[in-house]
Amino acid sequence: MTLPADSLLRAEHIASARKVKLSTVVGEALSEGLRSHAAAERSEEVLGAYKKAFTGFSTAEMAVLDGILLEPVTKRG
Repeated sequence: MTLPADSLLRAEHIASARKVKLSTVVGEALSEGLRSHAAAERSEEVLGAYKKAFTGFSTAEMAVLDGILLEPVTKRG
């Protein structure tokens, strides 16, 4: 495996400061990156499902679904 020199240097500094092996720091960084990637994929799936579910609704219908009142409100006396 080849790592970018600047990333490797930063990982070495972190490992040294924490007094852990370099592989520990690299493994943690990889795990975090994979979790972040999976979360981004899930977000895209949710957005796609939302768009599909609400395709075809007019702006007025979407406002009603969002809880926005479209009729004028009269003053209570």
